[in-house]
Amino acid sequence: MSDSAPSAIRAPTAIAPRATAIATVAMVAVFALAPLAVYPVFLMNVLCMALFACAFNLLIGFGGLLSFGHAMFLGMAGYVSAHAAKVWGLTPELAIALGVATSTLLGVVAGLVAIRRQGIYFAMITLALAQMVYFFCLQAPFTHGEDGIQSVPRGRLFGLVDLNNVWAMYYVVLAIFVAGFLLIYRTVHSPFGQVLKAIRENEPRAISLGYDADRYKLLAFVLSAALSGLAGATKAIVFQLASLTDVHWSMSGEVVLMTLLGGMGTIFGPVVGALVTVGLQNYLAPLGQWVTVITGVIFVVCVLAFRRGIVGELAAWWAKR
Repeated sequence: MSDSAPSAIRAPTAIAPRATAIATVAMVAVFALAPLAVYPVFLMNVLCMALFACAFNLLIGFGGLLSFGHAMFLGMAGYVSAHAAKVWGLTPELAIALGVATSTLLGVVAGLVAIRRQGIYFAMITLALAQMVYFFCLQAPFTHGEDGIQSVPRGRLFGLVDLNNVWAMYYVVLAIFVAGFLLIYRTVHSPFGQVLKAIRENEPRAISLGYDADRYKLLAFVLSAALSGLAGATKAIVFQLASLTDVHWSMSGEVVLMTLLGGMGTIFGPVVGALVTVGLQNYLAPLGQWVTVITGVIFVVCVLAFRRGIVGELAAWWAKR
């Protein structure tokens, strides 16, 4: 693995395509039936964060690029989507599309600045850019500062589906998540994805074979930014709120935790990591600030005991059998 990815994390174990297909169907079935037993709003938060973590994993797990500023795509798309829906009166699909377009454009600009560097330099540039976006969101009039954009209308999807119905909203979010998940899966298993993994493993050799490494990394960065924006725009519509929380540097840290906890470089790892992290934050909320301490302890244990992450270790155990 190149110096642009954390060397402390072991390479993931590959999963057979048939097993992946079965696991994908099972995952979708579980999420489809889960609202019968679990609060739908909690599950929608999990799905949005899982999509965000999957988008981040595309960059770090398969591209070997550690970004400490991915919250800027999540939060900025949320602000634009919320503003478009509330102030401009756009329908939810157009508001989400505008949020995704904004995060994509921001990804192009940030990528062109950061992609020329590797390792810690790349990470620090993305963090600096994210802090610039954070202070922009803090000062810009349309974001309403620390109050955020509240009471965002959900509206009707394509003029037909009333998203104020929690069940309709849930299955729309599930459809968005599945679409994003399948897009990432197809990207990873395409020729583009294979070249991206080759660059992650040995960039000089990939360059010697004639591949433009910077172009491939930029495309991966922009795609990851667009999918992160999709998660952020959807989240703003779901919770009818866009706030500084989603653009703060701590959110960039959370997505790193989700990815490493679930299994970096695995397809399902970020989903599991998001479920565990959001679940801890939700069910341990009465403990206050201790939630952060507990989450940090889990992260340390994960890095020391099972460096492949939850899914990575399960896949390795299954491969041995």
